[in-house]
Amino acid sequence: MPSHLRAIIFDFNGVLADDETPHLLCFQEALREHGLTLTKEDYYGPYLGMDERMCAELLLQKKAGSVDRNRLQSIIDRKAALFQNYTATHKPELFPGVVPFVKQAAGRYRLAIASGGWREQIDYALRGTPIEGDFDVIVAADDVPVGKPDPAIYLHTLKLLNAVEPRPPLIRADQCVVIEDSRAGIQSAHRAGMRVVALSTTYPAQQLREADLIVSNLAELTMERLHRLMADRCSSPLEPS
Repeated sequence: MPSHLRAIIFDFNGVLADDETPHLLCFQEALREHGLTLTKEDYYGPYLGMDERMCAELLLQKKAGSVDRNRLQSIIDRKAALFQNYTATHKPELFPGVVPFVKQAAGRYRLAIASGGWREQIDYALRGTPIEGDFDVIVAADDVPVGKPDPAIYLHTLKLLNAVEPRPPLIRADQCVVIEDSRAGIQSAHRAGMRVVALSTTYPAQQLREADLIVSNLAELTMERLHRLMADRCSSPLEPS
């Protein structure tokens, strides 16, 4: 039986904010200071969509055969400091179509952000934008112990959405649409039982084929398309508009 849409959950980096490149450059620098190398090809390949902590853990494991937790935290802290310094003079821009889409959806559905980025960075990027106050819930890497593709972040976000006052009738996972830009994010949302729209803002569409629908950006996504997606659970991910 088709489910009607009640909540939209957004990834942040690469979906709402156009800041993937500076994130990568700062992460590469933090890793390099610890003798670790991460190429752009690997970042957009084997480590596709992983949060920084999981990616750094795998790199440390590969190099040393184990993970030194103090060293790992040092990498994460250094990357955060580098990115904070960068954004002090280069605030990330919102992608085209983000503001009108979020404004239209905010009056009809519960909205949330579920991101592998850090809360401080998300809050900073949203501050002063027209959509700063439109999200009922924001979940960041700080809030969950494991990153995507594990479903924990989306399950936790749904739990928080159901706790927002005034409490609605319980929102089910199959009544949520997630908007993602990576394969790991798509897998995370699907494992949580949610439908997924993928944006090809960061990776080519061919790498996002596991999504239920693929569009270039939020300017191409309409409420009608979301409703069709919920109504037709057998739709092809590359179905034309």
